[in-house]
Amino acid sequence: MASELNLPSGRRLAVLGAPVSHSKSPALHLAAYRQLNLDWEYTTVDVAPGGLGAFLGTLGPEWRGLSLTMPFKHEALPLVSDADRVAQATGAANTLLLGDPAGGGGPRPVSGFNTDVAGIVRALADAGITAVSSVVVLGAGATAASAVMAAAELGAEWVELLVRTPAKAAPLVGLGRSLGVVVIVSDLGSVPAADRTADLVISTLPGGTSLGVEFPAALRTTAALLDVTYAPWPSALAASWRDAGGTVLSGLGMLLHQALIQVRVFVGGDPFAPLPDEDAVLQAMRDALGEDPTRGPDAGPAAAVGG
Repeated sequence: MASELNLPSGRRLAVLGAPVSHSKSPALHLAAYRQLNLDWEYTTVDVAPGGLGAFLGTLGPEWRGLSLTMPFKHEALPLVSDADRVAQATGAANTLLLGDPAGGGGPRPVSGFNTDVAGIVRALADAGITAVSSVVVLGAGATAASAVMAAAELGAEWVELLVRTPAKAAPLVGLGRSLGVVVIVSDLGSVPAADRTADLVISTLPGGTSLGVEFPAALRTTAALLDVTYAPWPSALAASWRDAGGTVLSGLGMLLHQALIQVRVFVGGDPFAPLPDEDAVLQAMRDALGEDPTRGPDAGPAAAVGG
């Protein structure tokens, strides 16, 4: 398969985070490359916030690409030589494709991609959710921007952002406007509002976050919850949703599908070009995950969103 793909052997890749040692990404990626008969290496690397640029400068020609968790999704964009449409729109890249080192000592080309949006859309599709009109998103960071864009792709008419600091949500309001979606910003303190309605709730808050308040039971029984974290699990929010008898999706499905799109990028340079025998690659990744992506894993060490 490697010869069919015309790819060099011995390439290196990694997922970066702060910290990232408990990431499931290595298992997913290595399963994909083994299925493709590629002897590529994929590891975890802890990098201090603000250190992405310096780390890129240390990488040799054997490095093919990087997966990024927070806090590097925003930090990456100023460092890339080009970015795909989704990364530009959301202001966040979770995938870096490293080109061949430039001759004459020039800067190495680095392309940025956002595979989180596709990861969210495909994870929801696995659970039978292919269209929504109203979405509530918790948080205002890079993953929240991806959630807003995913909501737009699913046909949402409006998105309500629930945040602790409303001023931080201003870029997401602009993003919604560019996508034809009305974005409303509310304080997290309004979570228990009895008249709250939505088709879907997406939490982009870090694992272990406790809201201190609870969504109305009526909403928890009618709206599905996608919590993009997967450890510790269940999160307090997921537990409250389950207690009400609602539909809960962990971040494992998003992790799986965004990783598949990353493999497309690393192997072929194109997030839209399917892999050879992609169904078999995806199944190998599902098997490596060891969990049902439409449900949550057992409780475990905290993991960074997107890794």
